[in-house]
Amino acid sequence: MDLHILDHRLRVTSICKNGLVNFTHPLIKLIFLRNRTRCKFFSLTETPENYTVVLDEEGFKELQPSEHLKVESSIWLPLNVVSNGNSSSSSQAVGVTKIAKSVIAPLAQQHVSVFMLSTYQTDFILVREKDLSVVIQTLEEEFNIYKEVGGESVPMHCQDVSNGLQKNGKEAIQPTVHPVLIPQNQFCVMSLDPDTLPSIATTLIDVLFYSNCPKEDAQSSPNQDLDCIKFFSFSLIDGYISLVMDTEAQRQFPADLLFTSSSGELWRMVRIGGQPLGFDECGIVAQISQPLADSDISAYYISTFSFDHALNVLTDPSVSLNLRRRKKEYGLVCL
Repeated sequence: MDLHILDHRLRVTSICKNGLVNFTHPLIKLIFLRNRTRCKFFSLTETPENYTVVLDEEGFKELQPSEHLKVESSIWLPLNVVSNGNSSSSSQAVGVTKIAKSVIAPLAQQHVSVFMLSTYQTDFILVREKDLSVVIQTLEEEFNIYKEVGGESVPMHCQDVSNGLQKNGKEAIQPTVHPVLIPQNQFCVMSLDPDTLPSIATTLIDVLFYSNCPKEDAQSSPNQDLDCIKFFSFSLIDGYISLVMDTEAQRQFPADLLFTSSSGELWRMVRIGGQPLGFDECGIVAQISQPLADSDISAYYISTFSFDHALNVLTDPSVSLNLRRRKKEYGLVCL
């Protein structure tokens, strides 16, 4: 298989809920007015706490400094696993599960923090630019590694990266055990033809900017006594659209415009973290994805500024069973 370092330099940001009004114009421009921006990588995810916005440097220029905007200081590079020239796919498990053992676990062992963004089309593994040489040296035995430069795929080797970092030979640190929450929402992972985006503009703006949280106190106590949580993710990356929403939000959209897999799966969410996770801890994604990979359970994984979120197939009863068996390991809280 091949591992591609995509030609995007990304920033990870957060907009607080009460400050969203200050960013409505640039966000609408980034979502709907592609011809007026050079941004090629854009993702917006709403959670009970905030809006996480991941975007390339061109898109980042659209966001003005504000007390309502938090910016993680690092530059992040998106990695993508491809097989036979196409995004990696499997007839069995899909999503982060298929790369858990080959990518996620080895990087965790080398203390490389990752930020995951699964979409309808593929999975993006974001790593800090300063960690690139460690990433390449860790994965070059398993993958042919290429860096996309101006539309061309250039072979990469560890000696090609000159930031002086070396592979970490220390024994991996045991990751912190984080509690997880399993809300009752059922979710859909869907896509949309970009040409039909204007047809759902009113609905999408309403869902993103005007919908209320399931509970009035969700913002102040996002992890307590919630049967359902607010979660909506929209990504527009290199011309491909991906949406993750619960079934309540899905009913607001025209059924003939959004499409999903032929089996039309519904997904349940596992939300990781009792307190904001931060960006420096390594092994969180591996901690969740590894047992799912062991059981060949499909999972999408979306990191946000505060917490991580894994989506598992609703019809697969082994998901809850697998996590319950590891209750002590994960501090499981199941609603």
